[in-house]
Amino acid sequence: MGPTNQKSDPPVRRVHILAVGVALLTGSVFLVAVEYASLRNQFISGLELQMRIVANNSVAALLFRDQIAATETLSTLSASPDVDAAALYNLQQERFAEFVRQGEHTVESLTLADTGDIVRRINTQSAEIWQPVIYGGNQVGILYLRANTHNLNYQLLWYIGTTSLVMLATLLGAALLLGRLQRAVTRAEERVGYLANYDTVTHLPNRYAFGQKFQQLLEEAGAQKSVLAVLVLDLDDFKVINDTLGHYVGDSLLRMVSQRLTSVVRQDDVIYRVGGDEFAMILNHAEDVDRVKVIAEKFIRVLSEPFMLDDRNLYVGVSIGASIYPRDGDDVAQLLRNADAAMYHAKSHGKNKFQLFSEEMHYKSSTRLTLEGELRDALEQGQFELCYQPQVSLQTRQLLGVEALIRWNHPQKGLLLPSEFIPMAEESGLIVPIGEWILRTACQDIRSWHEQRFRPISLSVNLSGRQFREDGLIDLVARILHETKANPDMLEFEITESVLMDDAESTVARLAALSGMGIHLAIDDFGTGYSSMTYLKRFPVERLKIDHSFIRDIPHDQDDVAITVATIQMARGLKLEVIAEGIETGAQAQFLQEHGCEIGQGYLYSAPLAKREMEKLLRSGQVLAAA
Repeated sequence: MGPTNQKSDPPVRRVHILAVGVALLTGSVFLVAVEYASLRNQFISGLELQMRIVANNSVAALLFRDQIAATETLSTLSASPDVDAAALYNLQQERFAEFVRQGEHTVESLTLADTGDIVRRINTQSAEIWQPVIYGGNQVGILYLRANTHNLNYQLLWYIGTTSLVMLATLLGAALLLGRLQRAVTRAEERVGYLANYDTVTHLPNRYAFGQKFQQLLEEAGAQKSVLAVLVLDLDDFKVINDTLGHYVGDSLLRMVSQRLTSVVRQDDVIYRVGGDEFAMILNHAEDVDRVKVIAEKFIRVLSEPFMLDDRNLYVGVSIGASIYPRDGDDVAQLLRNADAAMYHAKSHGKNKFQLFSEEMHYKSSTRLTLEGELRDALEQGQFELCYQPQVSLQTRQLLGVEALIRWNHPQKGLLLPSEFIPMAEESGLIVPIGEWILRTACQDIRSWHEQRFRPISLSVNLSGRQFREDGLIDLVARILHETKANPDMLEFEITESVLMDDAESTVARLAALSGMGIHLAIDDFGTGYSSMTYLKRFPVERLKIDHSFIRDIPHDQDDVAITVATIQMARGLKLEVIAEGIETGAQAQFLQEHGCEIGQGYLYSAPLAKREMEKLLRSGQVLAAA
């Protein structure tokens, strides 16, 4: 291979040098032509400027027929070395005065028929110009000038010589650098080829290489009537590590993950990095489906061990989905889509699991895509509405506040509850614009109730985890409050315990900003998360909301009784109000009241009410009897 390259390089290099030479020559000719045109224009412009000056100074001599003065005026041209001769004519085209440099021939008689405009005659040896002499808008004579082009030609020759030297020097430099350039291009091509097929972080083959290999193996499997399996691996909770500890730690972790994965597969098997924290593997001749499961379990087991990075143990799991050719599809796109569906199924059922694709998953995946599209349409077409569930004093049953709850008026399915579409909205990210709609609508209703002079009550709005973590949340809330002119003192945000404890340090700052606007804050579903008492004291919250799962079985379930009583006592110790949701029986209400819970919410008092029904209640005495 080496000798062949050496023999082929010189002809290629000569062709390149010839191409460079032609390009330089063409460029040089163009530059010389441009420079000549520029020098010529400057030369003519300079002569015409001198002629205008002489013409203006000759007007009086022509009018008064003073030949001596005219001759003296023309003689000033002797200061210009390019001017050889000049002559002044009257309107009868008779020579009135002239200037001829020593050694030059005299000026011939004027022979031009039209002398009312400037006339130029230029060749390689000389330039001749005729210009009318004007006074008061009328022509009073003609000025003629003849100049040599020696200096113009000298400048042009100097420029040609300089350009030629530069061209030769450039050509020699190009010849010397061409070899290095060719080697650099070769290295760059190799680098581009590597980047096109390999991931720069883990040095594993990338998504493009995966697609090429998958298509090739799929064609071979089709020809041989064999079975093929594709595994899609997605790291669990990698985003938390990447966002918390930074991309440097994230990249280091990905490298360690790739090393562990490759260490447990056969030499011929290849692991591909096909996304941020997503990997894939193709198993050829996978007739034994149990073998696919064994390999997946190896991956789960090897990644369950901690990773030591910067003197700390990091834990990541992996959710794995697999699809089988030809059972689950006959092309790359379908098999990957089905493997992804299986992986998401594994992730949604506790993570760190393996799942083979099934038709049921296909149905759920299709339903999920349909629901996501319908959610977008619902947002655009105004199919959502808010209803309000009263929150009452357990002692007086006086209406103290309401919680805003979204409903979806589906055009085919009727009224849908949040549990039927909010998880999908969370997963797809649509919860952010939906949450904005909820907040805006709730603030508009606050303003409306104020204008109707209803007694002020609190209006609680749930903030989802994704919505609460949005960077623009604070600005959005401030903008909506400004646009709707709602009283922030009537607005309360309910945020779940688990969301608050996710990056608690930044949560403190975000809650402080909301509280600074005058908005009240409550912890929703309290008791289902893992609140740190240290952070709970730092959070500017005013109310704890006991989750309905603890209320359902009191006063009969002793565990729920103990948790509920402890929560009430802790809240009172922290000077926080307590509201219990999901109250459905008088026994529950009596138990909660006896143990110090101030506020209740549930079907015992009222189901969620449409806006019109809620306003009827606000106009009434605002006391709710137990159902």
